[in-house]
Amino acid sequence: MPSLKDLRNRIDSVKATQKITKAMQMVAAAKLRHAQEAAESARPYSERMNAVIARLAARLKDAEGVSPFLAGTGRDDVHLLVVCTAERGLCGAFNTNIVKLASEYVEKLRAAGKTVKILCVGRKGHDQLKRVYGELMIDKPVDLKQVKRLRFSHAHEIADRLVRLFDEGAFDVCTLFYAEFRSVISQKPQALQLIPAQIDIDAGEAGESAEKVGQAAYTYEPDEKEILNDLLPRNVSVQVFRALLENAASEQGARMTAMDNATRNAGDMIRSLTLQYNRQRQAQITKELIEIISGAEAL
Repeated sequence: MPSLKDLRNRIDSVKATQKITKAMQMVAAAKLRHAQEAAESARPYSERMNAVIARLAARLKDAEGVSPFLAGTGRDDVHLLVVCTAERGLCGAFNTNIVKLASEYVEKLRAAGKTVKILCVGRKGHDQLKRVYGELMIDKPVDLKQVKRLRFSHAHEIADRLVRLFDEGAFDVCTLFYAEFRSVISQKPQALQLIPAQIDIDAGEAGESAEKVGQAAYTYEPDEKEILNDLLPRNVSVQVFRALLENAASEQGARMTAMDNATRNAGDMIRSLTLQYNRQRQAQITKELIEIISGAEAL
């Protein structure tokens, strides 16, 4: 049984930890508001970009010479998985859920006889995947630890690396993994195929029909094929940027929830240890009183 001094030290230690988790919760709550606004602001642009590409792709779906970023290489033998996670931990199961989804994809692709390559954005995902799939890592992870505020230039650097690898023939299909922010307690891991672009051609045709009904006409200058060939590589940067923003909001939401739970658990532990301390102290006082009374009666 621990002594009273041990219990006092344990209570002081848990109280110190509780102060840290409470401070981290407040910091995450402050960062969450800005991260959530940034993620929600990026969604309309990303969705509109997909709608424009879908409309152009619907017009050119039977044309020749379409960009390989839409048509693909004609093969799907080599898959590149870009796994976006956080640089830091203490955010619950946020990183683990993304890594779990990516691992499921790896196993499914390898079972189908495909070659898999992994590129990590964020240290936590790299550390987890390296233990199991170290031989599949093609490059050092993209380090965003020193980035205080995400900008489009950060996503553009990642997208440039992906485009360069695709042009070199390093892979046939590229899939991006990240967590979509839904609420403070809900962040859903997502898998988005970047290259070739996963465009809903039917949605583009539906939009085209709606334009005809509304007597709306679009004139493209230069032609549709040239615009599409320019938009598709740019769309990679846009989707990567959106994924990074969604991840940033999801990370802060998950950290806020995790630190709130840790603070509550620390409070429960402090109450339990205090009760144990008081009981043991009372038992010790009672024992000393009995010894004094017994000694007095013996005299």
